[in-house]
Amino acid sequence: MLPNGDPTLPGKPVTDQQVGVYMTDRLQYSQRIAAARAGFSERTARRLEADPRLPSQRQPARGRTVPDPLEAVWEPFLLPILERDPAVQAVTLLRHLQMADPDAFPDDRVRCTLERRVRDWRALHGPERDVIFRQAPEPGRMALSDFTDAGRLGVTIGGVPLEHRLFHFVLAYSGWEHAAVVLGGESFTALAENLQNALWTLGGVPQEHRTDSLSAAYRNLDANAAADVTRRYDAFCAHYGMLASRNNPGEAHENGAAEAQNNHLKVALDQALILRGSRDIAELDDWKRFVDELVARRNRRREVAVRTEMATLRPLPIRRTTDFTEVVSRVTKTGGFLVHAVFYSAPSQLIGKRLRVHVYDDPIEAFLGATRVVTHPRQRGRRDGVRVHCVNYRHVIHALRRKPQALAGSVYRDGLFPRSEYEAAWAALSTALPRRDACRRMVDLLWLAHDEACEAELAALIAGVLDEGLLPEARALKPKLVPRRRELPGDTPVTLTDLASFDALLEGQA
Repeated sequence: MLPNGDPTLPGKPVTDQQVGVYMTDRLQYSQRIAAARAGFSERTARRLEADPRLPSQRQPARGRTVPDPLEAVWEPFLLPILERDPAVQAVTLLRHLQMADPDAFPDDRVRCTLERRVRDWRALHGPERDVIFRQAPEPGRMALSDFTDAGRLGVTIGGVPLEHRLFHFVLAYSGWEHAAVVLGGESFTALAENLQNALWTLGGVPQEHRTDSLSAAYRNLDANAAADVTRRYDAFCAHYGMLASRNNPGEAHENGAAEAQNNHLKVALDQALILRGSRDIAELDDWKRFVDELVARRNRRREVAVRTEMATLRPLPIRRTTDFTEVVSRVTKTGGFLVHAVFYSAPSQLIGKRLRVHVYDDPIEAFLGATRVVTHPRQRGRRDGVRVHCVNYRHVIHALRRKPQALAGSVYRDGLFPRSEYEAAWAALSTALPRRDACRRMVDLLWLAHDEACEAELAALIAGVLDEGLLPEARALKPKLVPRRRELPGDTPVTLTDLASFDALLEGQA
C-alpha cells in the first residue's frame, strides 16, 4: 500500500476485471472495503462510480506515431495495380517502387508496412473467396478412396528401399477403412482391383464412391484413352450399383475424409514400425500382412458405427467384375512376350502363340484360349534405361541345358536366377573358371533345382559351399539333398457283395 493509502501500484492501470470485482463487492461492502478487495484506492473507486464506463472503453484511439512511408504512393500508384489484379504480391509492388526510387523505399522500413496494407486491403475490398461447406455424413451414403505415397515410412524389403503407395478406402460415416500396398502408379487397374477387394472385405456397397485418383490415371493419355478410362470406371461402379463421382480438379478438400485418414494411417504405421524396432521386412507379403493387421485393429475400434452403417449398405452383386487390363501379345522365339515394355518368359511350347494377358496391379496372368498358362509377378518400366525382364528359369531350362554357353551373354541372365544364392554362385564360378566351364556348372545347378524341385534346399547347400571358399557343383551336391517322399496310398479294403443277395431281389420281383 502506498503512503497515501492507495493500494494500486504506480503506473499500473485498473483493469476491467478489477472493476467487475469492485462492482460485485460494492453490493455487500462499503466503498472503501470493496475498493481494497478489488486492489485499488477509494479515490479510484469514486472515479469509477462517477464514470460507469469500463477502463477499456475510456482508452483513446491510438493514432499514428510516425509518418506513413506509403502516403505519397499508395493511392496514386499502388492501389490501381491492386484493383486491376488483386493477386499481385506486396513484394512485387515494393520492387516496382524500388525501380523508380531505390533509396526512398528500403526493405527494412517499408516491406512490413506494405505487406500489412495489402493484407488489410484484400480483407476489405478483395475478391470473393471460396467457402468450404462441411457435410454431415449419412450412414451408407458415401465411400472415398485415394492413393498416398508411403515412401516416408522408410520401409525396406531385404535391405532394399521399397518405393510404393497405399490405396486407402474409407467410409465417410463410420470411418471403416481398407488399405493395400500398391507397387505401381495411380492407375485404373490399381483403383479397380483394390476397390473391389475393399468392397468384398466390407461385405456391402455404399450409394456413392468418390475418388480423385483418376486424375493421375489420365495423365499422359490422349483423349480416346482418357475416355476409355472414364467408361471403364463408370461401368465398374454401375456393376456395384454405386454412383461414380470425382473431385473437382484442385479441390482436395472434397475428398477430405480420405485425405485426413491418409495421414492418420501413415502415422499409425510409423508408430507401429517404431514399436517393431526395425523397418526392414523380410518379404513383401510380410509388409502387406503388417498393414492388414494394423488396419484390422483400427477398424475394431469403430465397431459400433460400423454396425450402424452396415445396416444401410446395399448387398454385393453375385460376382466380381473385371478389375484388370487385357493385352494381346505373341510369344516370340526368345521364349517370352512383351507387356507394357516388360519381357515375361513363357514355356517354349507357346512360341508363336498369341496370349491374352490379364494385367492386374500385382500379377499378370496369360491365357491360351480359356486356359491359364503363365503367371508372373508384375514388373514395371525400365531400370537405368535397360528393359526389365521377368524370367522363370523353369520356362527356359530345357533349352538352356542344350545350349549352356548362351547363359553368359543372355540379356536376362541376372533375372534368371531364382534366389540370391544362385546369383552368388554364378559370380564365383564366372570369376574362378573359364567361361565354358562356368556356364555348364551353373546350368547344371539350375537343372538340379528344377528336376528335383529343391530350389530352396539347394540354395542353402550352395551358400554353405561358398562360405567354405569352394565352388558349387551339381554332382557333389545332389547326394546331399533329402530324398523326396513318394508315399503311395494305403490299401483300401473292399467288401465283395454276396451273390445270394441278388436272388432275394429276383424273388421280390416275382
